[in-house]
Amino acid sequence: MTSVFRSAVLMTAIACSMSCTAQAPTPEKDAAGAKPAAAPAGTAVAGMTEKQSNSYMIGMDVAKSLEAIKDEIDITSLTQAMQAVFAGKPTKLTPAQAEQIRASFSQKMQTKMAAKAAEAGQKNLTEGQAFLAANKTKPGVRSTSSGLQYQVIRQGAGPLPQLTDKVRVNYKGTLLDGTTFDSSYDRGEAAEFALNQVIPGWTEGVALMPVGSKYKLWIPSNLAYGPNGQPPIGANATLVFEVELLDIVK
Repeated sequence: MTSVFRSAVLMTAIACSMSCTAQAPTPEKDAAGAKPAAAPAGTAVAGMTEKQSNSYMIGMDVAKSLEAIKDEIDITSLTQAMQAVFAGKPTKLTPAQAEQIRASFSQKMQTKMAAKAAEAGQKNLTEGQAFLAANKTKPGVRSTSSGLQYQVIRQGAGPLPQLTDKVRVNYKGTLLDGTTFDSSYDRGEAAEFALNQVIPGWTEGVALMPVGSKYKLWIPSNLAYGPNGQPPIGANATLVFEVELLDIVK
C-alpha cells in the first residue's frame, strides 16, 4: 500500500514511459542487418519539438499514475521538486523530512481509502438487501434457506453434480447495475472448476442444476465476496449470474 504513495512513483512512471517507447515494435531487420525503417511521416505533433512531445507524453503517463490521489497534489510544488532534483539543486525537504511526510501521507491515504470503502460497502449492502427483498416476490424466482435466489431458465435432464465434482459451465456475471465483470461467453470458452472451490452461492446454486440446465442466480454478498470484495466487485456486492451447466467432468 505504501508504495502507491511514494514520491518515487513519478520516476517509475517516467521510466516506464521511456521503456515502453524504447521497446515499441519495430520492423524486423533483413538478413543483411539493415536498420529498421524510419518512423512513418506524420507522427510529429504540430507546434511541439520532439523533446516537448516526449515530455508531454511522459506527463500524461505520470498524471494517470497519480489519478487516485490527484486531489492531494499541488502541481506547482510537485513541479518545483522535480526541477530541483533534475537540476541537482538543493530541495526544500531533506531526505529525512521527505521520509517522515511520506509515512504520514501514506497513513492518511490508507485511512481515507478505508473509510471510502466502508461507505461504499454499506451502500452496496443496503441496496442488495432491498433488491433481494423485492426480487424474491417476482414470478419464477425461488429462494433457499441461505438467501440464495434462483430462476430456472431451462431445466436439464442430466445428473445433479455433487459438491466434490468438477463441472464445466458457461456463465455471465453482472453487478446489480448490469455491469458485466466476468463472462465465459465473452472469452469464447467454457470454464471448468471444482464445485467446492468457488464462492458459496455458486456451490449451492450449481448443485441445484441437472446437467443441461440454465439458471439465473442472485447471490447475496454473504454468499459471494462479502465485505472484502474482489475488484472490480465491490465490498458487500450482490451478484447476478446466468449459468449453463454443460457437463460434470470426472
